Formats: sequence, C-alpha cells, structure tokens
Amino acid sequence: MLDQINSCLDHLEEKNDHLHACLRELLESNRQTRLEFQQQSKQQHTEPHVQGSQPPV
Repeated sequence: MLDQINSCLDHLEEKNDHLHACLRELLESNRQTRLEFQQQSKQQHTEPHVQGSQPPV
C-alpha cells in the first residue's frame, strides 16, 4: 500500500515538474512577445517624427 502511494506521489511530482517547466516556457515566451510588441509600438509612434519631410520649427 505504501509503495502504491509512493509511486502515485512520484508520478504527481513528475507531472508537476513538467507542468512547471511548460509554464515557465510560456511565461518567457509571453515576456518576449510583450517586449517585441512594445518595441514595435514605440517604432510606430516615432517613425512619423523621424521620417518627417519638414524640420520642426
């Protein structure tokens, strides 16, 4: 009986470790995507000023 409980707990720990690793990957991916989105957003807001045909007065 104790062996079965031990085996189940080991299995749960493995699944938990796998899930934890997947969630960390997802978190990192989301961080990277957010940073890329922020950079693109900044570029879109600054492009008209950089590419303007007339200098500021």
